[in-house]
Amino acid sequence: MDIHRCRFVPYPVSAINAIAFTHSNLPKSAKKTQKPRLAIGRANGDVEIWNPNNGAWHQELIMPGGKDRSVDGLVWVTDPDEEMQDGTPFHGKSRLFSIGYTTAITEYDLEKGRVKKHASGQHGDIWCLGVQPPPTDKDKTPRKLVAGTVDGNLLLYSIEGGDLEFSKALIKTPSKRTKMVSIAFQSRNCVVVGCSDSTIRVYDILRRGGTMRNQMTLGSDHSSSSSKNIIVWAVKCLPNGDIVSGDSTGHLCIWDGRTYTQTQRIQGHTQDILCLAVSADGSQIVSGSMDGRIVFYEPTPRQPGRWSKVFHRRHDGHHDGHHDVKAMASYEAKGMSVVVCGGSKANPVVLPLRGVGKENHRNLPHLPQTTNIRSASRARLMMSWWGNELRIWELHKPATKLLADSTTHVDMRKNRRLVAQLVVKGESSITSAAISEDGNLVVVSTTSDIKAFRLEYHPKSNYPHPELKKFDMPATGNGASKVEISPDSKWMCWVEEGRKVMIAGIDKSDGRYEISKPYKLNRLARRVPRTILLGGLGMYDRNVTQVTFSPDSKMLAVADLAGFVDTWVLRGPGAKSDASSEIEEGSSSDDSSDEEADQTDGKHWTRNPKAALIFRLPSAPVVLSFSKTCLPTDEEDGDYLLLAITTLKQIFLFNPLHGSLADWSRRNTYWKLPETFKITRDLPKGVVWQGPRVWIYGSSFLFMLDLSQDLEPESADRLKDGVQSGSKRKRDHDHGAGGKMDKQQALVTDRVKVATGPPEDVAWMEVDMAEADDSRSVGASSGIEDDEDDDDDEDETDGGELQRFRDEAVNGDDSAHEKEGATPRRAKWWNTYQYQPILGIVPIQKPSEEQKQKQENGVSEKEYPPLEVVLVERPIWDADPSPH
Repeated sequence: MDIHRCRFVPYPVSAINAIAFTHSNLPKSAKKTQKPRLAIGRANGDVEIWNPNNGAWHQELIMPGGKDRSVDGLVWVTDPDEEMQDGTPFHGKSRLFSIGYTTAITEYDLEKGRVKKHASGQHGDIWCLGVQPPPTDKDKTPRKLVAGTVDGNLLLYSIEGGDLEFSKALIKTPSKRTKMVSIAFQSRNCVVVGCSDSTIRVYDILRRGGTMRNQMTLGSDHSSSSSKNIIVWAVKCLPNGDIVSGDSTGHLCIWDGRTYTQTQRIQGHTQDILCLAVSADGSQIVSGSMDGRIVFYEPTPRQPGRWSKVFHRRHDGHHDGHHDVKAMASYEAKGMSVVVCGGSKANPVVLPLRGVGKENHRNLPHLPQTTNIRSASRARLMMSWWGNELRIWELHKPATKLLADSTTHVDMRKNRRLVAQLVVKGESSITSAAISEDGNLVVVSTTSDIKAFRLEYHPKSNYPHPELKKFDMPATGNGASKVEISPDSKWMCWVEEGRKVMIAGIDKSDGRYEISKPYKLNRLARRVPRTILLGGLGMYDRNVTQVTFSPDSKMLAVADLAGFVDTWVLRGPGAKSDASSEIEEGSSSDDSSDEEADQTDGKHWTRNPKAALIFRLPSAPVVLSFSKTCLPTDEEDGDYLLLAITTLKQIFLFNPLHGSLADWSRRNTYWKLPETFKITRDLPKGVVWQGPRVWIYGSSFLFMLDLSQDLEPESADRLKDGVQSGSKRKRDHDHGAGGKMDKQQALVTDRVKVATGPPEDVAWMEVDMAEADDSRSVGASSGIEDDEDDDDDEDETDGGELQRFRDEAVNGDDSAHEKEGATPRRAKWWNTYQYQPILGIVPIQKPSEEQKQKQENGVSEKEYPPLEVVLVERPIWDADPSPH
């Protein structure tokens, strides 16, 4: 494989301004039925939805922002669990709201992947937003949003009945110079507000329409020559009612929740504390600051009410203090205990909460899970987009010629040319784009519209400068989250409102394109329990995230977050569809349609008769792709090869026309996959095919798997630490961050001294950390303990399939052990971490006549077709940062 390693493709990074979880903690019983989500708001207005997924951290959705928009605060409103008429419980609905230092509050529709509604009133810009705690038996009034403004007003917004509207202004401070910058609830009707005038105000929003209960003063900031007011950037309330504040002096203050007096003041940072997080049981406090540090605090042993710093690390891993920490949120459940933080450094950072000092942190990718790179391989064009901009480059010389040229170091920059660029008009950003194989057709989608362009050349010039010319296409009335063009450039497919799969024919005559009236492709009806439809995120899991055409453009496959795969086939004139018989009997679905499929040249799409036989994937797919060489033949067993890779690193190969697993997938189960692939924490983003080889890439890795060869299981004597067959082995379980530290690197020793006995007769004894975790301090545990005796935490090492560690010489690089004169064996797999972070990899190669003939006749298992790709890297240190 020849690689063009490119860093000239721009992709501006955007700072993280807000982070919020749907739930701060979940009990053991709710973890299997209730799936939390993480929302991240960025300075460019984008909102990302992540699934923690037991530490897999899958970026499921990006709702792009608009022009001059920013997300500076996020709040989830999750209703309490309810019961249906028959007594069946279901989880409460989750709704997401944001602010952006404007007068408006925005609500998002996650099922459709776009903004749902804006609401505002006659007041100043909103700087902080909080949600009232759930109703109690004594107070069953509906929950409301409480917002603080730049001119010192405290506002109420109603969210009753799924609506969002301004209710009234509760409080108006005497001075309009007082800014309300942070907010937290001490109880259901008691709200704590951090202000810019060195005060923390406590309001009762129920009594007399809103009255101030108390005011706490921090004094003045004397760090400079002239004293100035202290800004309380963050406030949090502990479960016992105590209040925690972080301010512009870098101090963390603890306030008694009953007397509203300061009990402790800790110099946690050298600059402003911008955000705080607390554990579910109130035994840990975390602060983030402009100095780039994240500090953990725990109660001081044998000193009730006193706190001390126990651990800190820098957000950027360096000591320059350049990257601030602006937002953070914590999440705890069985098996997970983390705090996620972010700031001017674009990538989210996951730190262990319960395992602080014993587990590593983890940097999540700052690049999107869905690659923003496409190619027109036959034209040697590459396209990328970000925000509302799109650019197309041409690469002149193949990589082999560049390497053979002695003047490569001089002419390398001349090998590329920017051939076209586009700025989409309007306030919406680009959600997806596609380019045809010949490079003549470009389709761009936003949240509100779909636009089609043709690339026109001017033949009179020796070095033509093509232009993107827009042409009319039938109005859809909606934007799209995904758009694809078939390899033969005769069909285009897109996804509307998250779940609707639409398709339209493309006709080219006299150099002009014409797109036919689109129609909806009916997806298989699935049995979705009413408890899911009524609660949680509703039909969000049915959002389509993967769309792909077969190489001959005669089959279309899509997959959603729930793991369902739907396929359609292209039928000729006169062919009838029996789709009605394929719908599962007794099913209910939102995918019904009363539209008839329009025909293009007598051809139309109909559901694959065997589509219902393809089983539901165990987790959300991150890759869905057809093999480029496996095509149906006249023989009865001819079929496509459809590859699906999930968030759990499971690889499935399907024969979709038969609705069954391919033979390779039956023989090579998950446990036979190389351990190197399974332990890589970053998720796959895409694949590139080279005959039977599939090149899988993620943000930090490139992995090759040869599907023409079977993987070999390990022998039992290669198990780590000499674990014998049939014995039980505990998993080295972490809490959702970066895994356990080595004993030499751990900041918490394996053996510690613990004080026992009364204070007047203290005795010290050494204990193992397994016993000392609960004795080290009051805050060593989050209060949500793991059940270490669960069957889920144990593996039974039965033979070779469950062995975790591979020798590279045994698995992939066998050539070194071949006997002299023997035919070299082909590598079954290979991997590298040399390229990172990877924005995308796309093929770019004009096939020769000989290669075309080989593709038509099929590729021999003894040879691989040549492959030339563009690998785009966007290191965060080389990216264009957003304004600091």
